[in-house]
Parts: sequence; C-alpha cells; structure tokens
Amino acid sequence: MPLVRNPILPGFNADPSILRVGNDYYIATSTFEWYPGVQIHHSRDLANWELVTRPLTRKSQLDMRGDPDSCGVWAPCLTHDGDKFWLVYTDVKRKDGSFKDTHNYIVSAPSIEGPWSDPFYINSSGFDPSLFHDDDGKKWFMNMLQDHRRRPRSFAGIVLQEFDPSAGRLVGPKKNIFLGTDLDLVEGPHIYKRNGWYYLLTAEGGTAYHHACTLARSRDIWGPYEVHPQNPILSSKDAPFAALQRAGHGDIVETPEGRTYMVHLGGRPTTQERRCVLGRETSIQEAFWQDDWLFVKDGPVPSLRVDVPGTWDESRYWEERRYTFENGLHKDFQWLRTPETERIFATQDGKLTLFGRETIGSWFEQALVARRQTHFSYDAETAVDFSPSDERQFAGLTAYYCRYNFFYLTVTAHSDGQRELLILTSEASWPEGKISMPLASPVQIPNEGKVKLALRIRGRQLQFFYALDGEELKKIGPVYDASILSDECGGHQAHGSFTGAFVGMACSDVNGTALPATFDYFTYRPAQHVTDRYEI
Repeated sequence: MPLVRNPILPGFNADPSILRVGNDYYIATSTFEWYPGVQIHHSRDLANWELVTRPLTRKSQLDMRGDPDSCGVWAPCLTHDGDKFWLVYTDVKRKDGSFKDTHNYIVSAPSIEGPWSDPFYINSSGFDPSLFHDDDGKKWFMNMLQDHRRRPRSFAGIVLQEFDPSAGRLVGPKKNIFLGTDLDLVEGPHIYKRNGWYYLLTAEGGTAYHHACTLARSRDIWGPYEVHPQNPILSSKDAPFAALQRAGHGDIVETPEGRTYMVHLGGRPTTQERRCVLGRETSIQEAFWQDDWLFVKDGPVPSLRVDVPGTWDESRYWEERRYTFENGLHKDFQWLRTPETERIFATQDGKLTLFGRETIGSWFEQALVARRQTHFSYDAETAVDFSPSDERQFAGLTAYYCRYNFFYLTVTAHSDGQRELLILTSEASWPEGKISMPLASPVQIPNEGKVKLALRIRGRQLQFFYALDGEELKKIGPVYDASILSDECGGHQAHGSFTGAFVGMACSDVNGTALPATFDYFTYRPAQHVTDRYEI
C-alpha cells in the first residue's frame, strides 16, 4: 500500500487533538485569532481528511476582538465519553511579557456537527487544557500551569482536578502532577489509560526547533509519573535536516484493528533562514507498544512517509479552487476575531461584499476574509468593484500573516479623488507595525469599473498583477519576499508567532462610512517551484 506523505493537514493546522468514534476519526486544531474557532477535520482512513466544522461560531462561545496576533484559540482538546463530544479550548487575551491571560472553557455536542453548547468557564491558571474520561465515570481536567515569578520556571507543570459535568465546574483537590523534564516549557497535556497505567503525554521544548513530545506514566492518576526511558519519544531537535521540523505537541489514537498512531504538529522550513510559511502543520506517525511504553516507529525523528490504513488521493490537493458566493462563504474561508459578521461582510447575488472597517492588522474589527496558504507556490486572483473617495478608503487582495507581516494590493484614491492602485506592505515591522516606505509607485486607473487583482508566489518570490476590463494581467510593483509570511518572521520573540500565511480579500474605511467593496470571485491555484519542500 502506498505510504501517505506528511503533513496530513497541510498549511496552518497546529496543536492536533485526535479522536476515533467507531470508524470515524476527527482532528481538532488551533485557530488562534481566526474565526470561527477550532477546525475539526474528519477521516475514515487516516489518509484523506475533510474539514467538517468549526464549532465556536457565536459570541457566547468566542469573542476575540482585542486579542493580539497569535492569541485567541489555543490547543483545543476533542474527546468523546460514549454519549457526546466534549471540546476544551483556551481564549488567550495576552501572551507577551511576564503575564498571560488564558481563559479555559468547555463546550459539548451530541454530534460533531453540533449543536455545540454555550461554554462552561473553567479557569485561567494556564493554557492547553485537556479533558480525560476515566473508566470509572470521572472526568479529569488538566492544563499547563503558569508562574509569572519563574520560581523556578514560568511553565510550572501540569495541574489536575476533577470536572463535574452536571455542575459545570472543577471540584475537589487539585495537584501539580508533572513538573516536566529538562527540556522545559511543559504544556499540551493528554492522559490515556492502558493496562492499568495512566500515561501523560506532554509537549516540551517550546514550539520552535527544540519542540518535543514527552511521555510519562503512573499507576495512579495523581502520580508520581516516571518519564519514558528514551524520552523524548518524538522530536526533530537533533535532526536539523529532517523533512519535518519543530515536531511536537502530539496526541494518540488507536484503529479498530489495534494499530496505534500519533498525530503531532511540525513545520517544513524553506530558504536558508528556515522559514515555515505554511505554519505549523499536522502530521501522523505510526507507533507501537513495548513493555508498556509507547515508541514512535523509526523515531524519535518523525517520518515523512507513513503507512496508514487508507491511500491518499493526491489529486485533490492539487486541484484549482474557484470560489463564488451563491451559497454563502465557502468553509475554506475565515475572518478575524469578531462574531458579528454582519458588520464586516455579506454574500448576495453570488458576490462577496466587504464593509470597510478598521485598517488591515487591526486587533478589533477589520474586514478581511481569507483562506490558508496550503502550498509553497500558488496563484490567487479576484475582481473587485470599489469606489473610494480618498486615501483612507482601500480594498483589494492581500497575502497576510499578521499586522506586522502582509502584502496588500489595494484599490484606493488619492486625496484629489483620483482612483489608483497602491501596494501597502508591512515587512517584518514588529514592534512598530509600520508600512514599508517608500511605497511602490501608484498606478492611476479610471474612477469607475471593476479591477482584476492577482498575485503569484513561487518559492519566496511574490509578484502582484492587475487588469482593467478587457485587458490582460500585467505586473505591478517589485518582487517581494513572501518568506516573511512565516512564524519565524511573525514579529514576536522566539516561540511567539503561531499561525501561518493566508491569502484573501480585505477592505478598510478609516473615514468611518463603511464603504463597501464587492468581489465577484476568488481563485486559488496551486503551483510548483524547484524550491518547494515536499520531499526533503
């Protein structure tokens, strides 16, 4: 049987939590500041995955207005107790500096499609919450524990407490059950039970190039936990030329036939600067049990190709996607932070209308609708109808990572009302968040009429294009370095940027009049380039 090539969820799909219910597998991944919250993919063979839902869809469940870049929804945990699905997640309001504000919640649903409940608020003592359903009927909640004093570490361990589902709160004693190892930065806990042992799987080493999966076990859920004799069980930290880097933050599943697999996040850096434009992606590894310890096959370094029950249909990965809006917004698209979608976009007559709000990069209310970049090289195209009156109104096509990293081809106007095309870029501008100066020369265009906007990325090179009605696409602006749309350039300290590159449509009206921009379609066309990193 052909081996599946990792990652199984390409593009920004971090912190996977995997679950099997009958013959159905589900993976939940982090969405950070992108709305709706949490991506859940489904598979029946571990090879072919389909996005089925994003369960956090309303204000009572999630409102991220004001959340900084790479905050929002961290590390969901998806479980099933034999009766219904449970989803645990964090909404991070602050992450930089000594303090973190991390609010943990639980929702549930009778089926994966929902309806998903309003949340129980649980605690705010740390992030990466997880829920374990013991065979005696008890439910146990855990999260990493943070200590702003660093006495002795800021990532202070894994705290455990019983969860009462009828009361919707934690009850009984709580205990720090695992302090971590010398790898440090312990997080991402999951507990499993097998042959009378409780197994605690955690992530350590931070989510950059020293990331790892640590396994420990105990006869008692409260501990003490002994660490795996060959820890870490998964990591690329000592294999800088491995195809999958930054490997860590795992979760375990068994097939109906008894085969064991681990899913984990990882990155595929390109360029000499080792930049992961596709963000942290989800990969899978085969594992096995020996002497009541779990081992990753051919580990601890993750394998690029893995034997799974199914055969991957690679043709779907390379299909062109042409989106129109007759049936609303396609599930591939997300927007930023707000649950009040009617204020930023609408679909009507097969078109997408964005209502100009705050500037691109705003942490509160910006009209930006985009999809993940899932290929190293691709083309994107749209057509926009927009009638700005001055320079404070602009709309167009953007390749976007965060407020400090984006490329944006806009239709705007000069202060005299003359419409023009203008490229705005923020190229690794943290902490100032400035657009890069001098701007590329604007191109005057007629004050009425649609404009076709396009971009092409080949490896690290990005080129914009435009066309007026009846014309062929022509280049505009210089060639830009698209590799900065990556975690490594995301504008924060090490281990501080967590998402991935997006491409999409945006509209701003700083005059406050909510001027609309109408987009006819959006095309995403995968391409290939010699620098793409699919094999090595």
